[in-house]
Amino acid sequence: MVSWYRAEPLNPSTNWGPKPLTLREKIEGDIHDAMRRRDQARLDTLRYLKSAVLLVEKTRRKSLDDAGLVEIIAKQASDRRESIRMFEQGNRSDLVAKEAADLAILEGYLPAPLTQEDLAQLIHSVIKEVGATSARDKGRVMGRLMPQLRGRAEGAQVNTLVTQILEPGG
Repeated sequence: MVSWYRAEPLNPSTNWGPKPLTLREKIEGDIHDAMRRRDQARLDTLRYLKSAVLLVEKTRRKSLDDAGLVEIIAKQASDRRESIRMFEQGNRSDLVAKEAADLAILEGYLPAPLTQEDLAQLIHSVIKEVGATSARDKGRVMGRLMPQLRGRAEGAQVNTLVTQILEPGG
């Protein structure tokens, strides 16, 4: 089993105990754990994720922090959801099952999703903050809102809810 903590230096903020793992270190550790357990499905998914991370880092020419990794994982999860929809339309239950298993693995690395009520509450607070009054202000609301929701809610869901709230009578 992979340890959730490094064995090296003490945490400088408390000067007691080891530092918690970064998301990158957790993924690397889980890749090694999947190799040891011979869990090929998990190993393939995590290697594909690692490959996507390295590709983004190479194009941006900088190392990603945990927020950047969450953004990539959320994109991968979104791609898997879209694949599931397409495979369901094509009656490919074998591929639906594989993509659903991959999605479950990726969701384990994302922050907990927001409930509909929490999402609506956050949208209302951003609308007040921005001073939005109509659907024409949706771009400003979405621009302020999406960085806060990265990996915790799908953009299409947020867009629909913002539109409903900003429309007259919403």
